[in-house]
Parts: sequence; C-alpha cells; structure tokens
Amino acid sequence: MGRRSQRAVRSTGAPAHYRDGVPSLRNTLASLVSRAVHGIWRRAQQAGAVTAERPGPYSFRRLGAGSRLAFPQGTVFGTPWIELGDHCIIGQEVTLTAGMMPDLDLGPHPVLILGNGVVLGRGSHVIADTRTSVTIGDDVFCGPYVYITSTNHSYDDPHAPVGKQWPRTAAVEIGGGSWLGAGAVILPGARLGRNVVVAAGAVVRGDVPDHAVVAGAPARIVRRWEGERGWQPPLRTPPPVPVPEGVTPEQLLAAPEGE
Repeated sequence: MGRRSQRAVRSTGAPAHYRDGVPSLRNTLASLVSRAVHGIWRRAQQAGAVTAERPGPYSFRRLGAGSRLAFPQGTVFGTPWIELGDHCIIGQEVTLTAGMMPDLDLGPHPVLILGNGVVLGRGSHVIADTRTSVTIGDDVFCGPYVYITSTNHSYDDPHAPVGKQWPRTAAVEIGGGSWLGAGAVILPGARLGRNVVVAAGAVVRGDVPDHAVVAGAPARIVRRWEGERGWQPPLRTPPPVPVPEGVTPEQLLAAPEGE
C-alpha cells in the first residue's frame, strides 16, 4: 500500500475509494425525508379524494356510484347544480363550476351534467354559465387540460376593457363516446355529435356531426364516416387488434412484435 493510500486509511479508517461510495449522513437524512413526504402525500391523496361515500366539502346535486374526484381538486363551486353520473374519473386539479361565482341561486335545474363513465384529464376546466348549460354524454374521454365553457368574453364595445364587457353565452353539448385530445377548447354554442374525435389543441365552435374527426383552430372536419364508403379520407393504418381474452401480461411480452 502506498503512502497516499495509507494516509487515507488512517484519516478515515477505510480506503479512499470505499469512503467515496458510502452515503453521507446528509444524503441518508434527505432520502428518509423524501420517502416520508411521498408517503404523506399518497395518504393525503387517498383521504382527499371525493366519492359518493366521502363527498368532502361538496354537495353535488348527484355524484354517481363509483365516481371519483382525485385530490387535489381544482376550483369547484355551484355543486348543487352539478350532476356527475356513475363511474366518472375526474383527474387532479380539474375545475368544475356552475355559475359565474359561488353562492348564486341558479334555479331548479342542473347546469353542468356529466354522463356515466366520463373521464376528465388532469387540469381540465368545465365551466357552465348561470343561464346556459354544459352537457357531456356517456363515455366521453378528455385528455389533460381540456377547456369546455358555455361563456366567453365579448368585445362589442371598442372603448371598454374586454374583461369588463358582458359575456356571450350559449349551451354546450358533447355527444356520448367522444374523445377530446389534450388542450382542446370547446367554445359556447358547440354541439358535438356521438363518437366525435377532437384533435389535441383544436378550438371547436358550432355543430360537429356524428363520427367526425376535427382538428385545427378554428376546428374543421378532416375525416368522417360515410356509411358504406367508410372513413373518408380512408385511414392510413390498419385497425388495432384487440388482445384476446385470457392472455396474460407475460404472454404478451413473449409474443413476437406485430402479432
């Protein structure tokens, strides 16, 4: 052993290369704190989730069986005029509002209605105005940060600040089975048919027929199902093959690519 290695052993009790591999007390404490914080957060997420059995601070007009609002929730108010169907999944930081502000009396009818099996991705916003409704059909899936609103600012008066002008409102309807991509915006008066696909980032207003694909800002139809002719323009890729029943994850991993 050389003199330099001997000095390292005498000063630390171990060879230098071994000493460098031993975690410091500071790193050990930081790791323990990190684990504790993540454990506390997981418990908070479980305790803060909202379900029909555990509605928390909210008094929804209806919160269906099997539905769940992940914690933390976004801005939520006007819950007596909000209906959620069964088995809805509402992601973290999703805003659900009925009315322009809390503590308004919106009358006898619901203003914001979600059907059964609706999925709202993280950070999405669904905003129903006092006098108009937002209705989302069954099995509508939304990616993260989708924005759906029945109210929008007007700019009729060129001299008044836009944010201070009385907004325009119109009811919004989204047909069952539709898919809204990440960042899609659905504006007042939009009426989407069944099984509509809205591309990520699209801005939709007006009517969209059943079985259409829309993209762009403003959105336009880029593909549509036309009965006997099928999809026009035709799809460029073959449809995915469903996984047969009874196949295990191990069998899927072992299967050759492309099967």
